[in-house]
Amino acid sequence: MGINEYTGKPDVEQLVKEHQPRLKSFIWKRVSNKEDAEDILQDVFYQLVKTIENNISPIEQVAAWLYRVARNTIINKGKKKREEEWPAARYDDEGHILEAFSEILFNEDNPVPETEYMRTLVWKELDTALSELPPEQREAFVLTELEGLPVKEVAEAVNVSVNTLLSRKHYAVKYLRTRLSQLYKDLIIY
Repeated sequence: MGINEYTGKPDVEQLVKEHQPRLKSFIWKRVSNKEDAEDILQDVFYQLVKTIENNISPIEQVAAWLYRVARNTIINKGKKKREEEWPAARYDDEGHILEAFSEILFNEDNPVPETEYMRTLVWKELDTALSELPPEQREAFVLTELEGLPVKEVAEAVNVSVNTLLSRKHYAVKYLRTRLSQLYKDLIIY
């Protein structure tokens, strides 16, 4: 590693020239698009400059340090991207989540394979959870939430009061929130 004769610190320009081609290849193999790869490469070298300038700690094995920073940056960028893709969690008083699934189920704007897989998984789990509900609760939920029909219209169609229909829907939502909360946690942690 070359030392800058004026500062007595490692020569960053030389380090970039020496490590950039292999590091770029390493990153490109692990990132889905070129723009993200370029951003990560730039971030890694920025971290190098910052570490050297601030004398945070001497870097003994520069190549190993660069690859570790690149790997961590790739992981962090992936987490951030997933957080941006997933809807913000909206918790009710019990801390369970259901509304966020509607964003996954009905948002067709993001047809990447991962999202399509998640959507399929969520629909399958929702279908299973709905089948576990009493028929009246399932009907109230499906007609008002999935079909989007007005509550008053559904109440008249099934010949119950609006309050009864809302009560059935309430119990269905409560059960589904509890039943699907673990799936939501699994998807967010994924």
